[in-house]
Amino acid sequence: MRSIFILCILLFTSQAMKAGNDTIIIRADDYSSEKIDRDLDSLINTWYVGLALRNAAVEYSGDTTALQCPDSVYIDRLSRINSIIELPYNSIIRNHIHVYTIRQREKFGAVLGLANYYFPMFEDIFDSYGLPAELKYMAVIESALNPNAVSRANATGLWQFMYSTGRMYGLTINSIVDERRDPVKATDAAARYLRDLYKIYNDWGLVIAAYNCGPGNVNKAIRRSGNRKDYWEIYYRLPRETRGYIPQYIAAVYAMNYYKEHNLTPASISFPVAVDTIMINKDIHLAQISEVMDIPLGELRALNPQYRTGLIPGTSKPCALTLPVTHLGDFIDLNDTIRSYKPDVYISKTTQIANPALSTYMPADVKGKTRLVYTVKEGDNLGYIAEWYRVGLSDLRYWNNIYRNMIRVGQKLAVYVDPQKTEYFSQINAMTFVQKQSLSGKSVPSNTRPATAAVSPTEADGEYIVHTVRSGDTIWDIVKLYGNVTSTEVLSLNNISDPGKIQIGQRLRIRKKS
Repeated sequence: MRSIFILCILLFTSQAMKAGNDTIIIRADDYSSEKIDRDLDSLINTWYVGLALRNAAVEYSGDTTALQCPDSVYIDRLSRINSIIELPYNSIIRNHIHVYTIRQREKFGAVLGLANYYFPMFEDIFDSYGLPAELKYMAVIESALNPNAVSRANATGLWQFMYSTGRMYGLTINSIVDERRDPVKATDAAARYLRDLYKIYNDWGLVIAAYNCGPGNVNKAIRRSGNRKDYWEIYYRLPRETRGYIPQYIAAVYAMNYYKEHNLTPASISFPVAVDTIMINKDIHLAQISEVMDIPLGELRALNPQYRTGLIPGTSKPCALTLPVTHLGDFIDLNDTIRSYKPDVYISKTTQIANPALSTYMPADVKGKTRLVYTVKEGDNLGYIAEWYRVGLSDLRYWNNIYRNMIRVGQKLAVYVDPQKTEYFSQINAMTFVQKQSLSGKSVPSNTRPATAAVSPTEADGEYIVHTVRSGDTIWDIVKLYGNVTSTEVLSLNNISDPGKIQIGQRLRIRKKS
């Protein structure tokens, strides 16, 4: 009986998928719907989607079992879809199809509504680069078609560009402008990136995998698989997230093509039927335009998501402003009036500095949370602060326009917390370092001291150099900073037995070399 029970568990948690003459076992832990759930939850807080869902209920209240189909139906439907990659079927794909068509019906209806706006744009840009139109479905699993989506790793926008890749493809990224959120420019960059990846692999399955985990990981998987250049042949060598990416893609392709068969209706997203852009040559703020022209600020932000603070920095270089065509003429006529409206509030140099204590802007993904302000103190770093407030490090960076880990003493940081725990978290700003560390169950070792924000990590100490460990440091990184010293010497001198357990703020002595 026990062996039968174990066999049932194995059959339940894995599903075989044929790839050539081999059988690929896709386990349930190769894929999780957590990211899709998070993206869809974030999506409903965007302006146009929130408006649509308030005005129309699309929730299905009937028996959800009636929305499920036999496996044979899913297999037949997938076989009828034209796709650049093979669309196999298994229980993992079926379960994720149910996420779109049953469990997250209301929110997926919003994705369908947004697709009517974004997909023609994607298809036009992809066609200009000679790319298959089916690549548009990647944006569904990358961001749920939310241009403001930010992942835990700080990938941003419809196409989830990391900072380095976005800059590599010419996107402007700073504390004021983030073109990874610009639907047109980001899609153009994604098209060029996909084209370049295809030149490397000449296989769309590998291209999609490389887009997800980076060409370095794919190249490593190819080498470790005996130079095989097929997604399914390198499957086991890919990162876990990427092993789930193709099944996720297949489920999205199915749901986008067969939503009608599941009684789903695209949400009526009221994007303007026609929009146009006008180049701005002087600084102007979206709030000025909103208040003078009586256009909802949320709508302006939705049409111009690349301007993170709402400021359009046209003085530094010409910037594009997107407006409904119906408002374009009025904007031209009222240009001088708009610029002279509260310039000391919206355009002055002091208000352009990112200061969450003065800003009234609240990111879309923190709706319903309480906003607190933390003042950086000596010894703080972003990792500590994120732990104390129990928020993600990438979220803390995003909320405060921070792209590195550097913070300075006296800097004010916005933190968004559960309103039911506001009283608890509001005390943190007045606590000592030791008290704050105790919140996360950590003590301060006697051989360490907190790393001072914005202070050099090295000091002179007699015959030694003292290096203060910073976020991201490893023993091997530290050794490279100082000539003629080995990792063994540093570990021995500091009585460290496990090089993987050095701590942020720890002071390491490094012997000076003559």
